[in-house]
Amino acid sequence: MYHQHTDEAPPTASSAATAPSAHRPFTIERGSFCIARCNCGWIGPARRSRDRARTDAEEHRSAP
Repeated sequence: MYHQHTDEAPPTASSAATAPSAHRPFTIERGSFCIARCNCGWIGPARRSRDRARTDAEEHRSAP
C-alpha cells in the first residue's frame, strides 16, 4: 500500500517551473519504509526511520 502525506507531496509543475535548478526534496512512504526523492530525479535509499529519510532529503538539498 502506498501513502503520501500532503505535507510530503512532490512539487507541482507550476512551482518547479519558477525555479527549475533548485532542489525540492520530499519524502514518500511505502509500507514501513520512507524514501526521500527530489524533483531533479535523485532518489535516496529506503529507510525505516522517517527522520533519517528527512535528513537524507536535507543533505541532498544542501549538496552542490
